[in-house]
Amino acid sequence: MADKKHESTKPVKRSIDIYALTWRMPIIIWQFLFFVGPLIFMIAMSFFLVENYRMVEAFEMKNWVKMLGRNYFWDSYFYTLGLASAATVLATVLAFPASYALAFKMSETARRWAVFFLIIPFFTSYLVRTFSWYVILAESGVINAILSYVNLGPYTMLNTKFGTMVGYMTLTLPLVIILQTLSLSQIDRNLIGAAHNLGCGRIRTVFTVIVPLAKVGLIIGAVFCFILSFGDFVSPYYLGGSKPPTLPIMIIDTTKSGQQWPRAAVVAVMMMVTLFSVAFAAIALAYRKRSQ
Repeated sequence: MADKKHESTKPVKRSIDIYALTWRMPIIIWQFLFFVGPLIFMIAMSFFLVENYRMVEAFEMKNWVKMLGRNYFWDSYFYTLGLASAATVLATVLAFPASYALAFKMSETARRWAVFFLIIPFFTSYLVRTFSWYVILAESGVINAILSYVNLGPYTMLNTKFGTMVGYMTLTLPLVIILQTLSLSQIDRNLIGAAHNLGCGRIRTVFTVIVPLAKVGLIIGAVFCFILSFGDFVSPYYLGGSKPPTLPIMIIDTTKSGQQWPRAAVVAVMMMVTLFSVAFAAIALAYRKRSQ
């Protein structure tokens, strides 16, 4: 008996699952080749120097001191952060009524068709969709032409924050609606019925039952919106006028200025650090268990 007890207390050696590892290797290799590798190279390049318009391998902090010590970088950083945050809040608020209607007011077939139509815009180039807004928002465009019939306008909508926000919504709003709809459609309808039986009205049920149950999907949708808006170059450049420049525009301007790729790498690294921080904080918030 003692020998059996002794044997049972021995640590069990876990053998490597070759089958599972074989199927995981392609995605691991893909991540290293197309994400981890370029990221490491970009971080290393931020320490290079540019001499006679050519990059020289070095390990110096000159680029970091140059970029982080200038007010124009931080002005652009907080401007980009503010635009992305505003777009995230706006997209989340605008998407929720549509997602709620798709999840609770429409049949399964109608919901599938609605999701399909929301996916269709991604079949076309984002640049093409942005230029279509360029025509619509121009001072001689469609919106001002309609407003002129009621003696309003013309209003300046291009080269403004409004134009940038329209571009952000074009990029992110369909995706946010899809993610919210998928999350809301998984909610148990019996819980909503129980809330109504206990005296909760429609609005109170939304905020006390539906939103907490769909928290993960709502936060993930907001994170995707923030990531896409924070790194977008097209909308702030073509619809926002690039003044003041966002960080993606600053990267382009920096590379054009004396081939300063290392300084542009500093801006890119700061963007990656911000996105990782926001993503990890949001995921932690989404999956945090409610304290009893």
